[in-house]
Amino acid sequence: MAENIILTNPNETTEPAPRRFGIGTAALFAALAALGGINVYLLTQNSALRREVHAFKQMTQSEIAALQERAAQQEAIVRQSMETLHVQVQATEGAAKTAAERARTSAQKHAEQLAQRLTDLQKKQSQEFASRLTEIKQESASNADKVSGLASDVGSVKTDVAHTKSTLEQTISELKSVRGDLGVQSGLIATNAKELAALRELGERNYFEFTLKRSKTPQKVAGVALLLRKTDPKRNKFSLDLIADDRTVEKKDKYTNEPVQFYVNGTRVPLEIVVNQVSKDEVMGYLAAPKVESARR
Repeated sequence: MAENIILTNPNETTEPAPRRFGIGTAALFAALAALGGINVYLLTQNSALRREVHAFKQMTQSEIAALQERAAQQEAIVRQSMETLHVQVQATEGAAKTAAERARTSAQKHAEQLAQRLTDLQKKQSQEFASRLTEIKQESASNADKVSGLASDVGSVKTDVAHTKSTLEQTISELKSVRGDLGVQSGLIATNAKELAALRELGERNYFEFTLKRSKTPQKVAGVALLLRKTDPKRNKFSLDLIADDRTVEKKDKYTNEPVQFYVNGTRVPLEIVVNQVSKDEVMGYLAAPKVESARR
């Protein structure tokens, strides 16, 4: 493809200026147009921003006004509460003063009452002490008389004891020791209540008194069963059965004050029955048992 070649005269002057002027102007107009658009946009944005700022300002002012109103209300409430509290404090202080005054008056009255009671009590105790002291003096004088009388009584008791001791010794010396029906020498034999009391005073044996009547049923005396079979008052004789350790021993024609002897299991010293009195269908006497028991040898 052939190129178009334009030949120019070097002496000729070309004038491209009008062409360049048209392009620059267009560019300038475009720039101005763009700048105007920007200005319009900026003005529009500025207007919108102003409206938003105005709206925000109004909203803020409304909120501030609301806050101020609430603050005023709260301040009024607090002021009212403070006033109410002040009134209550004053009332409480007044009540406290009144209560304190009442308490002080009551305490003073109570203290006076206690002091009066103490005075009355001391007076009463003094009177009672004086009265008791008088009674003690009277009792002391009476006791002195009683002591004198008691000393006299002690002397009499000593005399009686000495006499009783002498009588007991005499009674014991009169007691006899005889041989029993088993041929064993017995201890001392009592023939009446006085002599039996003397034997008890010696304390060598245990003594059990009895009154035995004729019966079909044996009578227990100190663990031994006795059955009276026959009596003979004229001859002072009697017959009985001894029942001990499941054994029955017949004792026939025994005399008063004769030791009727028998053994039980666990003893080496015989037990003794002494009849002091024989009457019709009845005998009276005692059973003597050793105090210390040991196995028979």
